[in-house]
Amino acid sequence: MDVNLLALLAFETYAPWLNGLVVLLSIGLVGYGAHVLVESASRIAKRLGVSELVIGLTVVAFGTSAPEFAVTIYSAFHGQGDISVGNIVGSNIFNLGFILGGSALVAAIPTSRKLLYRDGSVLIASTVLIFLLVGLDLRLTRGDGALLFGLLILYLYFLFRDRHVSAEEKAAAEGADMPPTLVRDSILLVLGLVGIVGGAHVMVESASALARSMGLSDWVIAVTIVAAGTSAPEFATSLAGVLKGRYEISAGNLIGSDIFNLLGVLGLAGLMQDMQIAEAARMSLLALCGMVVLVLVFVRTGWKISRLEGGVLVLIALLRWVFDFAQQGPPAP
Repeated sequence: MDVNLLALLAFETYAPWLNGLVVLLSIGLVGYGAHVLVESASRIAKRLGVSELVIGLTVVAFGTSAPEFAVTIYSAFHGQGDISVGNIVGSNIFNLGFILGGSALVAAIPTSRKLLYRDGSVLIASTVLIFLLVGLDLRLTRGDGALLFGLLILYLYFLFRDRHVSAEEKAAAEGADMPPTLVRDSILLVLGLVGIVGGAHVMVESASALARSMGLSDWVIAVTIVAAGTSAPEFATSLAGVLKGRYEISAGNLIGSDIFNLLGVLGLAGLMQDMQIAEAARMSLLALCGMVVLVLVFVRTGWKISRLEGGVLVLIALLRWVFDFAQQGPPAP
């Protein structure tokens, strides 16, 4: 038998196992990067007198959204509207369902009025706006992109005005034990982000290869496999935040990432070129609107997201995945 044919058969046989191994290794890299990121971001917030919630909503959220940004912009540039928009919709559902819910299962997450009324209001308004802009006519235009990105700039302006810590946070920061320099923490922050983003990129590539070998469509891959992979940084960061008691970084990271995904990433993608979106986007966008409303209700009930509420979020996200795969139908022969 020809040597090249043997090599091809061996590759086809063992490729799924190799991809699975790569996914596991990348999870380890993402997890360690998240540990470094949360610790350094928390110390930077204390040094600069900025609240951990604002750091979570901005620096941490934007950093952990880098994989979504890369995948969405790349897909938009190559005219792959389904992957570009589907990645963001799927990632936001994954963030609020699996990640926020899963983190709450580990430990109840305290919330605040500011998180609900300021940031939660922006999140629900952004989600409904995306549905109106994209879900109705199944198109994302340059005008839509300009509007979304402009709203992100406005939101960041209000965050900057309200960035300072409370008296209680300031007192806690003064008694905290911190490493010697801001420069060191800044370098660790960047290194943590590099580890998270690099690990997530490898994870997405390997998981997508497995999914395509099963005959899944671009939309289903985008809202499930790619969304889960690009949300790995948020998962690792939020879980690390909960385990270390940095609840504002944990919750702020997820809310901020979702806002940045909708306004920033989709805004830039829309500015690049007009895109046509699959009809399946309507149901996914409606599911995202419902998920956001439910999360905000949970944020308000007792000013915490309990373990029970976390379990409900995880169950809903899981059912949504089952629905997406069921809609796909059997793989093509």
